[in-house]
Amino acid sequence: MTTDLTIDIADFIATVEVHRPPANFFDVELISDLADTFEKLDKDPECRAIVLCSEGKHFCAGNDFSRSSNGAPRSSGGGELYKEAVRLFSAETPVVAAVQGAAVGGGLGLALSADFRVASPSSRFAANFTQLGFHQGFGLTVTLPRLVGQQAALDMILTGRRVKGDEAFAMGLCDELVPEEGLRAAARARALQLAASAPLAVVSARKSLRGDLADQVRIATDIELREQTRLRTTEDFREGIAASAARREPKFKGR
Repeated sequence: MTTDLTIDIADFIATVEVHRPPANFFDVELISDLADTFEKLDKDPECRAIVLCSEGKHFCAGNDFSRSSNGAPRSSGGGELYKEAVRLFSAETPVVAAVQGAAVGGGLGLALSADFRVASPSSRFAANFTQLGFHQGFGLTVTLPRLVGQQAALDMILTGRRVKGDEAFAMGLCDELVPEEGLRAAARARALQLAASAPLAVVSARKSLRGDLADQVRIATDIELREQTRLRTTEDFREGIAASAARREPKFKGR
């Protein structure tokens, strides 16, 4: 297991923290380790709910597209990354995500794998893929419209715009809005509420409510990966990555 992940269990709550500050970019190894951790916690009678959080300025900025000269992430993992992501959605223990700073791109997908999100007014959520000349991933094709509705999901995905905490709360993208310094405490308080209910009943009810979500994500990520692979070869993708790295507006040409 990567040393970038820590687990602490107390009062039937497991706090799972990512340690890749400040942006907490993920790769296949980290998502695989998160999935392994969730599966182990499913079998631990001392864990009835999980708080997912991260160290540093941002919750998660997704995959790091700036690390190679051709604009492709060095260890994106392709199908392996999404295979591990589906395992997160298949886990049985309820998860509360404490979202500080940005949950962007695949980081938004990770936040939406949780059952609940606690954010602050300074938090921001973005499916910024089209601003990179890319296709959305990490199951957002399914999870975002399921949470905020088709029109709001279309708006976020097609424009790639940032949604700040207040708007995110109003549209149902997060479940609770608290001052940034109170994020962890609020996420833990919500997890404690979950842990106070009968654990077998919670798992059963959650399974019924989520339905075939993991299977839907599996199907969606197959399509997402195919489209990402195709668009990765385009001039627009190279321009989107270059513009993002230079912090300038992209000039897309449709090729």
